[in-house]
Amino acid sequence: MEKLPKQLRFRPALPTVIGNVDYEREKDLLIRIDELLIGSGIEARFVEESMVQWKQSSAATGSSAKAQHRREELSGVALRSMLLMEVIDESYRGTSQRLAQCPLFQWFCRLDHLGVVQVPSKSTLQRFHEWTGVETLKRLSIDLIKAAAETSEGDKAQALGLKNAVELETIWLDSTAVKAKIHYPVDWVLLRDATRTLMLATRLIREHGLRHRMKDPKVFLRQMNGLCMAMTGTRRKAQVKRSCKRELRQMKRLLKTVREHALRHRDLLDQEWEQTDWTRPQVDQVLGRIDNVLLQLPAAIEQAHRRIIQEKAVSNEKKILSLYEPDIRVIVRGKANAGVEFGNSLIICEQKVGIIVNWKLTKGKVPNDSQELRPKIQEITEDFGEGTVKAAVTDRQFDSAANRAWLKEQKIYNGLCPRNPGTLKAKAGAKKFQKLQKRRAQTEARISILKNGFLGDTMRTRGFENRELRVGWGILAHNLWVIARLEKADEHKTQLAMAA
Repeated sequence: MEKLPKQLRFRPALPTVIGNVDYEREKDLLIRIDELLIGSGIEARFVEESMVQWKQSSAATGSSAKAQHRREELSGVALRSMLLMEVIDESYRGTSQRLAQCPLFQWFCRLDHLGVVQVPSKSTLQRFHEWTGVETLKRLSIDLIKAAAETSEGDKAQALGLKNAVELETIWLDSTAVKAKIHYPVDWVLLRDATRTLMLATRLIREHGLRHRMKDPKVFLRQMNGLCMAMTGTRRKAQVKRSCKRELRQMKRLLKTVREHALRHRDLLDQEWEQTDWTRPQVDQVLGRIDNVLLQLPAAIEQAHRRIIQEKAVSNEKKILSLYEPDIRVIVRGKANAGVEFGNSLIICEQKVGIIVNWKLTKGKVPNDSQELRPKIQEITEDFGEGTVKAAVTDRQFDSAANRAWLKEQKIYNGLCPRNPGTLKAKAGAKKFQKLQKRRAQTEARISILKNGFLGDTMRTRGFENRELRVGWGILAHNLWVIARLEKADEHKTQLAMAA
């Protein structure tokens, strides 16, 4: 795509702030990340790919040079705004507010114009989040790591001005759970959720002028809330199981009536929507909300009936954990503070200084960790070149006879913690194995930093695709944050000169 000449804008200097060391540290960090974005070329590549996608869309048909310039500028703002949001660990609304307040953040996001400063709203930031796809974010992260790992020929100077190029020979792998924003999946609580969604949608339809004969939707909400309180109180009664079954049967009868009212209003809206002040896309949004619950309601009722009345188990693969998050899974990891978690499995591969070189968020069934070792190392080899990985280190969950044989065949050092106690005792005497396994404790800390500092322990994002995209943004921001804190080559030379 042909690049158009671009006129640079005047930008005011950052204000001088004295007396706050935390501000100075954050300022130095953002300045360094700005250098990395430009020096690694990932900002230019992001803008270029965004422009290619835009050119291919119908929105760019007959666009002027001014529109192209505006799109390029917005692409850069989108990248920097998302990275800033991850670094400061804020929501869309919080990021928009802090951008309006802080000249440093405006400078980083290239919003510091002379005169009027226009910052993106929370809705614009949400669109920025969906500006590109997961594959693009992965490629940007790979380009960043390559720039940090490579040195130029001759004087061996590091491309990003680091004292030492980052090493990719040793890889530590581990898995964790990315928890979804849902309540604990109690069977009868799902029935309460269904009632709320259906009756609130029905109430919305009635408020816009389409009515079918029924009681006020609030009546059904109150009745379901009363049954939920009665169900909660059954544990204080002598015959707990009998009381639970009685309350569930009443819930099922109430849900039958709720479903019929919601279905009638749904069909009425679909057929006579022109009588309302809604557009057809708005109508489809309400219809989709109702259809999502109606399609899952029979299975949710059957699940509650089977578990509470018949007292039979339901396999994890067939369980409905949430009416609104179909892609979350039951993750049993045996942690002290979370024996069972609900979300998606995330596998990360980090190198020595903590840069995440590869990752995968699983949509379907939670995979066995031992099945993920080989694909991850192969992906790293494809991304960074043959023979990049010289050693792989994991906990015992990744150990298997097949993995040990494959690592031996590939001439990769086996740093996997053995499942067999006898084998572990024999390997524990090797100094290299001890050193690598001792360093593995930092991988647990790396997961904590990523989840608590960037992604959030419980992600606010809904839908697997959005969660996967959020993980991509979080890992790219995390890698920039890690590399920005590494020692620079010029700082090392200055320290040597001062020491002499």
